[in-house]
Amino acid sequence: MPFRRRFDCLWCGRTWEASEGDLEGWAALCPDCLGRADENGFLRARLRTALRERAAALAEPARAGDWEDWYLRRGRFAAGPLYDGPWAMELDEVTRWVDDLGLSGVLVELGAGMGWWTGLLAEKGELWLFDEDPASLDAARTRLMAHGLLAHLHLRDPLAQPDRQVDVVFAAYLMGRAGSDEALDQVVSTVLAWLRPGGSFVFVEALPGAGEGFIVGPAGPLLPRDPESLGGHLAVRGFDTVEVGSTRSAFVYGRALAAE
Repeated sequence: MPFRRRFDCLWCGRTWEASEGDLEGWAALCPDCLGRADENGFLRARLRTALRERAAALAEPARAGDWEDWYLRRGRFAAGPLYDGPWAMELDEVTRWVDDLGLSGVLVELGAGMGWWTGLLAEKGELWLFDEDPASLDAARTRLMAHGLLAHLHLRDPLAQPDRQVDVVFAAYLMGRAGSDEALDQVVSTVLAWLRPGGSFVFVEALPGAGEGFIVGPAGPLLPRDPESLGGHLAVRGFDTVEVGSTRSAFVYGRALAAE
């Protein structure tokens, strides 16, 4: 049974609306009935099936179009006007912030995905994209062509060691996919290796406290990054002039300059 955001409980008939990824939506059971699974064979069977189906869905690789749906809060990522409206306004806020940075020169986008940010970056200078998913790069290429823009697209692990130094590195949710301090250090080290002295690292991440649907992306959970802690982490690992901000409920964004 696919995940259902709104449903009538299969046991008691109660109408319930689940959040993205909630077990209730996979089992089609309200929280009260789900909590009684130990007492009832039918409820217990539904719980086991829901656990298997949710695990299988999380194990599936993300499709290129999933990220676009995620950014636009469409389909399975829609959470309703109360949440999706503020998300759209905050996404516009972050987009304007990136656009106003005055980026130029040679730019690299690590983990570009389906190219949500690519069109904006391609207008700033010579852009190089790196991602390990061919379908995502195809989607990014289509997006660029639709706007008459050019970039260099390469199928490659975004954390592979660079072969040059550039003026700007941009990454969205790349640090959020690092599940440990060691993995975060690997991301930061890779970014630093790309940057010339004084080069800019520009990033967008998930804000702690955002709803579950905003920090569980198509490829799995995104570890939220506290603005102050993230700024401190970058400052002690080779960056100068670290500036980190956040929107009200969804995004952390910032710019850090590599030491001269």
